Amino acid sequence: MENYFNIPTALLQLVSSEQAYHYRIIPVDDTNGILRFKSDQVSEALKQELEIVLNKEVTLIKESTEFIQKYLSVNFRQRHKNQSEHLHYSTDFLEKLLFTAKDIGSSDIHFEPYEHKCRIRFRLDGKLKQQFIITPQEYPVIVNKVKIKAGLDISEKRLPQDGRISIKTASDEFDIRVSSLPTLHGEKLVLRILSKDANTINLKDLGFTASELKTYKETVKKPNGIILISGPTGSGKTTTLYATLKLLNDDLTNILTIEDPIEYTLEGINQVQLKENIGLDFASTLRTFLRQDPDIIMVGEIRDAKTANMAIRAALTGHLVLSTIHTNSAWATISRLVDMGIPSFLIASTLNVSVAQRLVRKLCNECKEAIKVSKAVFPSNFEIPNELKTHYKAVGCDKCYHTGYQGRKAIYEIIPITKKLINHIRQNDLEIDAYIEAHKIDTLKSNAIKLIIEGVTSVDEVYALLSD
Repeated sequence: MENYFNIPTALLQLVSSEQAYHYRIIPVDDTNGILRFKSDQVSEALKQELEIVLNKEVTLIKESTEFIQKYLSVNFRQRHKNQSEHLHYSTDFLEKLLFTAKDIGSSDIHFEPYEHKCRIRFRLDGKLKQQFIITPQEYPVIVNKVKIKAGLDISEKRLPQDGRISIKTASDEFDIRVSSLPTLHGEKLVLRILSKDANTINLKDLGFTASELKTYKETVKKPNGIILISGPTGSGKTTTLYATLKLLNDDLTNILTIEDPIEYTLEGINQVQLKENIGLDFASTLRTFLRQDPDIIMVGEIRDAKTANMAIRAALTGHLVLSTIHTNSAWATISRLVDMGIPSFLIASTLNVSVAQRLVRKLCNECKEAIKVSKAVFPSNFEIPNELKTHYKAVGCDKCYHTGYQGRKAIYEIIPITKKLINHIRQNDLEIDAYIEAHKIDTLKSNAIKLIIEGVTSVDEVYALLSD
């Protein structure tokens, strides 16, 4: 039934979200220059006004208020009310697109060319949703506008390029990272929207439990050592790092960061943008950082053995180093460092804490539906805990745009490196399941189960974490 309310993208872009809500109209068809709309307030006055606004002949079809509301909620996202409206109504399609994406909470914009059409998709709450379809003839014009704004070479269409767009208005300021990629039918662009202000980020708001927050704060307040946060792309690692830097930032501390890209700005922190094409990479910048009298160093990502060795060296010489690494769990970070060629005794003597995290969509409280636990919805090797009698599923309503979810939160797995674990690492004994169980350390899996029991998220959302 839900698919019944989905409107094709080609029709969706006939009117803006504001027009759809203001006039309560749903596009049905556009043939022979006549626009057909469903509406719950059919009148000759509305028909005439729409014909003036849209500059086309209009036909209105009566529909119930309930159905119109559902069509609007499923297909059109409303912009935040406190934004500057004149920016959205600009005649510049690209400017309108960028501000619309920012205002509705999109993290990425994808421009994708194909043989007969090109599409634009927004990433909302971690999922991609198609927003516009444009013709292959119009597509190069839009791509060139993006490339000019990002300072890219519009004549170079054979090689990938990276750039940045800075947007500043009276009410908002943000950056956009631009990446171009040559594909079969043209250049694919991905625009990552970066919120510039980190002052609103707080550790207590990210998703830590009370005990996890206490443990994490104790480890990050040590004067030296390494703090590593792991997880896949888009799991919120950088946000956690910046919330940590905000906690540690004061007038007595020299904090240096090397990032690619700089996603947030924070007053009092010295930030360096990675530029590998001129030799400014993580390892070489870290070497220079050590001559800048730092107290705390943040490295955007440990990608290779060279960077890992420099981070270890910085920690050994009395600095606190924060970084991210791509692994599936907190303990797998140690294996990853060993695979990079870092000696076990160096890992043991420098690592303060290993953290793994994921972002999980939260169920909409207005429409989530409780159902009895059934073995069929869980992975085959999952043992259902005794306290899990019912769980909730996503349904969808006006408030959550009929997705069933509203907002996201992070879940964590935090392993402080104790004396016992130092011995495990030194001896290359990386089997610590018994230790985690004995010390009641919450894992990603156990935290995911808690969220299911509490009705915060659904089984589908954390399914991958439930499997052993």
